[in-house]
Amino acid sequence: MSSTVATAFDYAVEYPSGKRELHGNGSPAFTLSVKNPAQRDRVLTGEGYAAALGFIHHDFDVSGDLVAALHLRQFLSRPLWRDRLLNLAARLAPSRLETWFQGRRRAARNIRFHYDVPTPFYQTFLDARMVYSAADFEDPRWTLEQAQESKLKGICEDLDLRPGERFLDIGCGWGALLLYAAEHHQVRAAGCTLSRNQFDFARALTGARGLGDAVTIREADYRDLSGRFDKISSIGMFEHVGRHRLQAYFQKVESLLESGGLFFNSGIVRPQNISDDAQTWFVLKRVFPGGELAHLSEVIRAAESAGLEILRIKTLRKDYARTCREWVARLRQNEARCIQLAGEETYRTWLLYLAGSSANFDNNTTTVYSVLMQKP
Repeated sequence: MSSTVATAFDYAVEYPSGKRELHGNGSPAFTLSVKNPAQRDRVLTGEGYAAALGFIHHDFDVSGDLVAALHLRQFLSRPLWRDRLLNLAARLAPSRLETWFQGRRRAARNIRFHYDVPTPFYQTFLDARMVYSAADFEDPRWTLEQAQESKLKGICEDLDLRPGERFLDIGCGWGALLLYAAEHHQVRAAGCTLSRNQFDFARALTGARGLGDAVTIREADYRDLSGRFDKISSIGMFEHVGRHRLQAYFQKVESLLESGGLFFNSGIVRPQNISDDAQTWFVLKRVFPGGELAHLSEVIRAAESAGLEILRIKTLRKDYARTCREWVARLRQNEARCIQLAGEETYRTWLLYLAGSSANFDNNTTTVYSVLMQKP
């Protein structure tokens, strides 16, 4: 049992009357504020989707370490019939048809649901470069900014970017990797995103940095891209593709890549023995519609079937757990600003989603891999 989970057993419960219960032998990692003991029990051991909705609607609150609170709930909760129904719903919902086919309009709508929350909202918790994926805490003393810069540097080094090369970033977000590659490696960089807010922000930032001749950004579906590139990256994007469309995804990348070119693909996957559950249902309904996590074996099989050679595989699971913790802390610090920008329900949804992600990375119920590939 990790130390993170162990500290979760020291907690407090508070009631409107002022009564306070202490559980465990040390200083409480968090305090659960509920109306009565029955609600306390529902929150800690009851059906997960209902507990999540109760949190985002502010029916109860958690102060202190929200990740520790979720570790405790995962430890104490027992499977209920409603959880089993939601597990089944997550696997068989009509939205799961998207794993077989997803039109461009639906893909754009799903992406915009998540990423077109006001950009200043994301600025309250992301690093200064606006990197929305796992940081690389090679040195545990690093700040989030230092770890994210290290991550960008590492991607460029893995791709062996050289001046004048044509570099494509699929799902380029707010442009962090594109601008870093253009400024530090003098490549001709191109990127695409389906988010209007990301596109507008990245294009404006490109102009402000004087990189308009070196960086091109399109508001487009990756399936509509053409041309050939020496190096390609895709960071935190293929979670939106769907397991049954992975081979078509890799075939498209292969068609865009020059012979001998390198492809860096990084994203969240599930261990082989983990499948969709009630938590998946919450994410699909409230955070990432259309998203789906594959297994690493499926990723490798699809990439090789598309003609790509696997050169190296690396995990940043523990780094992503810490990254999400850093984001949760920054959301907490900027609570009033976040609510002003996006509303309390969105703020609490993102808070719960990121804290849950950190707990899942801690427990290895989700993980993240970067896979470096080459077109022979």
